[in-house]
Amino acid sequence: MTVFVDGWTLTHRNLLRLRHEPGTLLTIMLMPTVFVVLFGYVFGSSIGIAGSSNYREYMMPGMFVLGTGTALSSAMVDVAMDQARGAMDRLRSLPTNRVAMPLGQAGAEGFIGLYGLVVMMLTGLVVGWRIHNGVGKAVAACALLLLFRYTLAWVGTYLGLVIRSASTAANLAPLTLPLTMVSNAFVPTDRMPIWLRTICEWNPLSAPATAARSLFGNPGVPEHGAAWPLTHSVTASLLWAGVLLVVFVPLSARRFARVGL
Repeated sequence: MTVFVDGWTLTHRNLLRLRHEPGTLLTIMLMPTVFVVLFGYVFGSSIGIAGSSNYREYMMPGMFVLGTGTALSSAMVDVAMDQARGAMDRLRSLPTNRVAMPLGQAGAEGFIGLYGLVVMMLTGLVVGWRIHNGVGKAVAACALLLLFRYTLAWVGTYLGLVIRSASTAANLAPLTLPLTMVSNAFVPTDRMPIWLRTICEWNPLSAPATAARSLFGNPGVPEHGAAWPLTHSVTASLLWAGVLLVVFVPLSARRFARVGL
């Protein structure tokens, strides 16, 4: 139980830091609006979706996945900055479980993700996105998206511990956007060249995007002819999350224990 108590303490510490960084919460509120307008109204008019004339219905689950992807860059930058400030050395000197620090970082990203998801869903409702499959499946979709954000936070935490330089982490952070672009988050894969379609369909972000569309009842869910992760999107999303957690939880804990050595 000690690891969970320590983890919650550090989660609380990371959330309290937001009180001194109101710009972070403001960015979470403004960015969804900017991206929804950019993709939904500027690019969306030239993108056709089979079985639907409303591109924004297809786009919004991709936006939710884009939001989960920010956990990787956010955690990476925060951890690298903590190392630059010497906070990691202070944490390592305390009698805490070595898993507690990355657990606290991932936990804080989960709460931030919940706030961001609510803001983005409200933005989607304003522009015409709707939930068609009932409350139960909508809650399941939100839980899956938050699980994926939590998972990617562990990846970002490990990268932040490895990189160590705050400036380098900040420069690498925007690279998470191309990762989302090379998926089915914003564009269907059925008209892509075979080689690109294969990459996009096996991109770990494509499965949760398709799963969210399926659970929310939005268009763009392939029934046949697509790769396994898209035809079994919920299962694939859980498998991706499980594999990433199995790999990066011990890596993050081990790396935290060795920071500064």
